[in-house]
Amino acid sequence: MPESLPARVQIADRLHVVAVLLDTKDWPGFAATLTEDVVAYGRTGPADVVARVRSHLDVCGATQHLLGNIRIEVDGDEARTRSYFRAFHVGLGDRAGTTYECLGEYRDEWRRGSSGWLLAGRVIDVRAEIGDRGVIAPLS
Repeated sequence: MPESLPARVQIADRLHVVAVLLDTKDWPGFAATLTEDVVAYGRTGPADVVARVRSHLDVCGATQHLLGNIRIEVDGDEARTRSYFRAFHVGLGDRAGTTYECLGEYRDEWRRGSSGWLLAGRVIDVRAEIGDRGVIAPLS
């Protein structure tokens, strides 16, 4: 995305890119959206964050992370976003035929680097769940 676009547009685009990378399970691409000191999904650092997300998404089939009501605050090279999400997950293997959906809000922190805006932090506030959470449960 061109640097000449306003920071708010660049950040909104990055937010959507992260959702697509999760849904396509593009783990190197997802890792490239993270700062070296990222704190997200209850983990710290890109390798641990990616491992945590993979433990939930690699065990299920198709997913779709939809975003809405995006609010963005920019302060120089740092920013904060709050966005609603609706995440749908389809069961795989022994869990085929089951689904899990959750609704809530992402509270994200962003930092502008040489490659653009990177995710520096994510807190997830799940407000409702429908279906079988086992669809995304890590295998033992």
